[in-house]
Amino acid sequence: MTDAAVSFSPLASGGATGQIEGSGPGSTRAGLDQRAILLSVVIPVYNEAATIHELVRRVVAAAVPAGVNREIVCVDDASTDGTRSRLAELPSRHPDVTIRLVHQPTNRGKGAALRAGFAAAAGDVVLVQDADLEYDPADYERLLEPIIAGRADVVFGSRFVGGAPHRVHYFWHYVANRSLTLLSNMMTNLNLTDMEVGYKVFRTDVLRRITLVCDRFGFEPEVTAKVAKLRPRVRVYEVGVSYYGRSYEDGKKITWVDGVKAVLAILRFGVLK
Repeated sequence: MTDAAVSFSPLASGGATGQIEGSGPGSTRAGLDQRAILLSVVIPVYNEAATIHELVRRVVAAAVPAGVNREIVCVDDASTDGTRSRLAELPSRHPDVTIRLVHQPTNRGKGAALRAGFAAAAGDVVLVQDADLEYDPADYERLLEPIIAGRADVVFGSRFVGGAPHRVHYFWHYVANRSLTLLSNMMTNLNLTDMEVGYKVFRTDVLRRITLVCDRFGFEPEVTAKVAKLRPRVRVYEVGVSYYGRSYEDGKKITWVDGVKAVLAILRFGVLK
């Protein structure tokens, strides 16, 4: 599939990326200097009918820093397992939280789903959350603190630093993740420990300055490279997060093919201006 460039405004009402449904009180704040800050949790979802209700329950229950309100943006990437009907039940299950549902007309991948979610988000801060329970929303307070405190513009989680629990899992996945991070760091001159981590948090005004094009798992190296190239430079922080990795029997989707594509994306966006 050829990637198509898409710019977005996180304050837009949906654009052409998918059908959007909204519910809940909602509010839009002008910036981080406001008394109340709105966090948009953007969740790309593909065939996660078994986990999406529990994941959103955890997102709603997660502690966040004082003065932070939250909205949830779920993007269904044309699921075929009943995920869409499960998503439709979320607003009534959580009536006190703004929940926006975006429906992609065809399956296009994580990157395309995230672009649609970013376009629907109304927050001052955007947090990327996978739908498969590998990452724990209990880490939100730790992830948000550097931005809320005014020290960071972008925060990456890391599965390889800190004392949070980690499932002991595939050795070669570990080797691939560390190798991809090393290659990415060589291109960006950042010193990340986990470029491929699912948890990434952005000030919305920073995210608006980036045009994203990758439709699938190339999102991770692409957004990392483009954050590193922003001028004036933005402040990037990294915090340790817990990780409860799935097996392929549990429904893990990423394969070695995605690793090869990640290498190509690192080279592509590391060289391009």
